[in-house]
Order: sequence, then C-alpha cells, then structure tokens
Amino acid sequence: MKSYGQFCPIAKSTEILGDSWSLLIVREMLLGSTKFSMLQKGMPKISPTVLNTRLKDLEANGVISKRPISGQRGHEYRLTPAGRELAAVVESLAIWGMRWARDEMQSDDMDVSFLMFDIQRNLVLDALPDGETVFCFQYPDLDTFSTWWLVCDAGNIDLCFQDPGKDVTVYLTAHSKDMIGIWMGDITVADARADGRLDVIGDKLISGRMSKWFPRSSAADVPRPTAAERASGK
Repeated sequence: MKSYGQFCPIAKSTEILGDSWSLLIVREMLLGSTKFSMLQKGMPKISPTVLNTRLKDLEANGVISKRPISGQRGHEYRLTPAGRELAAVVESLAIWGMRWARDEMQSDDMDVSFLMFDIQRNLVLDALPDGETVFCFQYPDLDTFSTWWLVCDAGNIDLCFQDPGKDVTVYLTAHSKDMIGIWMGDITVADARADGRLDVIGDKLISGRMSKWFPRSSAADVPRPTAAERASGK
C-alpha cells in the first residue's frame, strides 16, 4: 500500500481506497454483491488476481469482512460499518462523475457486459405480468456479445449471452452507445424510439410500458451542468 507520508485524513483515506478498482468494489458491494463471481459481473474487466488482491487489502484495512457461506463452499464478503459509511462518498462521486467526468468517455468505456448486469439487477419485476417474460437485447454495432437475453420468471432474472432457447417476449435493438445513453439518462426512451435509435418489437403491453420496468441508472436523473457552468470552467 502506498504512503503519502501525511497525517491529512484525505491522504490516509486515499492510501486505502486510491488503488484501481477499490472504490468500484465498494460500489458493487453497496449494490448488493457479496460473492466473488457477483463482483466479477459488476467489473467484467478486472482480473481474478487483482480482485483477490484488492479484497484482501480492503479486508486488512477494515473496510470489508470475509466469512464462509453456511452449508456451501466458498466465502462471501460484507461491508463493515466503516465500509458502509462510504455510501455517501460513492454517491457523491456518482453525482460529480455524471456532471463533470462523462465528457471524457472513450469507446472502451462502452462496456455492454456491465450495462446488461446493471439492467438485470435493476429491472422492475413488479411492472411485468405474471409468468415468464424474455427480453432479447440486440447490439448490431458489436462483433462479439452482440445479443443478450434476460429471462424473468418467479421473481428471478437470469442474464444470458448465449441463446437460452426461450420464446422471446420483447426484442430491443439499439447501438451500444445509444442504449448506454438511454440507461444513463442522456436520451429518453421516448426520444430514442421516436428517432429510430431504439427499436422495441414484441408484446405491445410490455413494450408500451417500458418506462415502468426499465428504470434507468440510479444516476440518470442527476442534473447536467448548464452551458454557463461549463463555460466558467474553461
């Protein structure tokens, strides 16, 4: 662990949380991830070695705890009281990032795997009819992982990147950048459908109520900087 050699609490906090991926691990745990495999889904580009190292560092610094899973193999990870207090920090970073950091987006940042996992864990099942509903998301601009399925039934949502062999209820087709923009609140569902950036085909009741079951990111409603605010920073 790096040391800045300062007693400043910001320096001491950064020594613990400033390594790559550490705050994203906390983010995932605040969103409910407790197992190694769940953390990997929320951070598809992290290597198992780095994830294991970061978990050990966070445990050693009292941010998380590790415990065996009762009656099962493996372990689960839980935030300690110190870790839970980081919720306000993560929320503030989300707000700041939505306002000031997203102009720096690169093509490599358009991670559809993370998008689909975020949709899976936020989809509003109560807004869907009883029984099985199968969504098929299609990204024609991608060469790999261009098609994803969400199978919703009995309170569970399974995310698949291989055809589960189910009858599809609703197809959603968009370029990956546009779907991410919809999820993040840059584009409304209505506008994206009206101008052809999002095509929704299938069950009319479900497709017509997309705003009910497709909630968008928790940060989508963060107000963007005004033109005057942006100009003052130049």
